[in-house]
Amino acid sequence: MAKLLKSVPLLKGACVREEIEGWERQYLSPHACFSSSLRGRDRYEEPCPIRTEFQKDRDRIVYCNAFRRLKHKTQVFLSPLGDHYRTRLTHTLEVSEIARTLARALRLNEDLAEAISLGHDLGHTPFGHGGEVALNEIYAEWFSLPAQSVRVVEVLERWGQGLNLTFEVRDGIQKHSKGYGAVLPEDPGALPVTVEGRVVRFADIMAYLNHDLDDAIRSGVVRREEVPEPCVKVLGQSHPERIRTMMNDLVTSSGVENGDVRLALSGEVSEAMGELREFLYHHVYRSDQVHRQFMKAKKILSELYWYLLENEEVFEKELIRMEMGSFPSGTSLERRVCDFVASITDRYALSLYEEIFFPAPLF
Repeated sequence: MAKLLKSVPLLKGACVREEIEGWERQYLSPHACFSSSLRGRDRYEEPCPIRTEFQKDRDRIVYCNAFRRLKHKTQVFLSPLGDHYRTRLTHTLEVSEIARTLARALRLNEDLAEAISLGHDLGHTPFGHGGEVALNEIYAEWFSLPAQSVRVVEVLERWGQGLNLTFEVRDGIQKHSKGYGAVLPEDPGALPVTVEGRVVRFADIMAYLNHDLDDAIRSGVVRREEVPEPCVKVLGQSHPERIRTMMNDLVTSSGVENGDVRLALSGEVSEAMGELREFLYHHVYRSDQVHRQFMKAKKILSELYWYLLENEEVFEKELIRMEMGSFPSGTSLERRVCDFVASITDRYALSLYEEIFFPAPLF
């Protein structure tokens, strides 16, 4: 890196950050988001002499409480006993690695892609999407994981101060999710404003299609021979083969159209990924084994929510344990309880539920 930076013409006395920003302007695609050309933060900060703004965002995310809690949050399988099952943290790291590789190949800003990837699931509930469904039902039907992730970085972290991330990173976090819809929606307003944010959407689906299939086979929920033959034929038999196929196809199929980067997959790979997605949806996410556990998780979170709502003294003590004691003025009790329930880990929820609802010996 030092040799590369020396080739960039610099102003006398330029700091390391300015060297990196100059390197970006010379090397990255004109469609990339440059660290020196941002919409800024909600609260102004003095620039760092070493790190770019996106590097600062990445570091803040990695060091925040919500990021550490991801290691004890479910990806698909609740409280798996095996050491090799994915958690929400390992999913996040896999998304980050894929996004960085794609960004590098497309000459985009790797630091921005990485920051969005690392922050995209910070608001994820305990017990996977079962927790999201529970909060949809008991708190509000508009509760969503992307919006909660943004709330984490803007409001909940640092005892209510938030992380003060750049607009571009927050936008990518807000618009990373595709649910069961298209990877890139037709509505321009639903698209991330940066190409890097759109890359993260592809990286997310590439990651979960592959590792969820791995874990489903490992758990015995599906057998390897049940995977649709076109998926195996087009994408590959193993995790490395599938990832390599998907990434290569995105890089070679994408291009510039009407002055903007058009991210795309070939028809063959896109169809195979869609078929694999549908297979996982029906045979894994909605399988009896997974569904039964999610129903139990919904019951636990629902009962915790109503109990904490009715026992504010207990709730305030738990907030302190979670380092979530500060909220904006006027925040309702219901909103605060929802934030708490969404933030806790699987094991925290199970432990608190046992403490509150299980009988304990008096002597």
